[in-house]
Amino acid sequence: MSDHDPEQAAARANLCRFLAACYYEPGPEFAEEKLFDSMHDAARRLDPDFANRTKRLGEAFASTDPETLLVDYTRLFLGPVNALAKPYGSVWMSGEATLMQDSTMDVLSLYREGGFDLDEGFRELPDHVAAELEFLYLLIFRENVAQRESDLDALMANEALRKRFLADHVGSWVDRFSAAMTAGAGTDYYRALADLTQRFVAMEVKRALAA
Repeated sequence: MSDHDPEQAAARANLCRFLAACYYEPGPEFAEEKLFDSMHDAARRLDPDFANRTKRLGEAFASTDPETLLVDYTRLFLGPVNALAKPYGSVWMSGEATLMQDSTMDVLSLYREGGFDLDEGFRELPDHVAAELEFLYLLIFRENVAQRESDLDALMANEALRKRFLADHVGSWVDRFSAAMTAGAGTDYYRALADLTQRFVAMEVKRALAA
């Protein structure tokens, strides 16, 4: 655990949490809560390339009128008939439009194993991209706590769960989801979000494989 960098570890957790927030319906609270400033602050502690990409994400949000963002969000993720980038892991893992498949129940089982409870106000399915990113945030956060407390047992258990989750869930489908977002997006904001999401999850997969 001697090569652990607490500042970078906290930045990874924060960037993951802020990425998840970007997949909720866009609104003025994004700017009011300084979401993109916080993302940029976390990203610059990780890598200059991530910092540049988060900066572009914030600029794209600020330069696009709210109605256009909402229309793009709806087309990509909600429909009304066929969403262009359905934000559910089961869709990309099976290649079928049917929701609540075996993979959905499996990720719910992993949530329970990790002590992760979906908020009562969360009206989406358990394998929604926002939920999976929030679970990844929790795993990174707990890894950091275990490192800080030199709790080897907790660290190993969390690391094993994180590897399974990335291999069997978000890490296995985010590339296809991000590609669909990029192809279907009508705004620079959602294209930038797709790019940043894909790169962040790829970084986490690489870290998991190297651990």
